[in-house]
Amino acid sequence: MHDELTKVDIEKMQSEIDERKARNAGLREAIRAAKELGDLSENDEYRSARREWNRNNSRIEYLENMIRTAVVIEDNSAPDAVGLFDKVTIYYEDDDEERTIRLVTTLRNDVFSDNISKESPLGVALMGKKAGDRVLVKVSPAVSYYVTVKSIEKSDVDPDIPISAF
Repeated sequence: MHDELTKVDIEKMQSEIDERKARNAGLREAIRAAKELGDLSENDEYRSARREWNRNNSRIEYLENMIRTAVVIEDNSAPDAVGLFDKVTIYYEDDDEERTIRLVTTLRNDVFSDNISKESPLGVALMGKKAGDRVLVKVSPAVSYYVTVKSIEKSDVDPDIPISAF
C-alpha cells in the first residue's frame, strides 16, 4: 500500500524524524542512569525510560516507512473545483446544517479540526465537485447521505497543518 503525500508532508515527517533521532541520545542517557539505580525488576525509572525509547523509535520507524512507500502528489484540480487543501463549505440536507472543512492528505486528517482526509467517504465524494453540486456521500453500501457544496476557497499546501501522531 502506498500513501499519497505531498512534498510538504514528507518534509514535515523528515523534520520529525531528525528531531526524534536527536532526542535518542538523551533517552539513552536516561536508560543508563536508571540502570544504575539498581534492580531492574523493580525499577520504574528504567521501565519508563525504556518505554519512551521504544515509543520514540517506533515513531521514527513508522515515519521512515511512510516516506519510503509514499507516492508524491500535487493538487491538479480545476480552479473552480474542490481539490486538495481547499476549504469547502457544505450543507448537510438531513441535519439542515452547514460546515466548513478542509480536504487534506490522510497524514493530516483530524476531524476535530475539520481537516478531512481526501480518502474518507466525504473527501472522495467532494473531490472535483463545484459550488452548487449536490453530492451523494456513500459511507457503506447501506448508509449514505447528501451534501451540497456551498462554496470553495482554493488553498495551497499549508505547512502549519500538523501531521497526525497515529
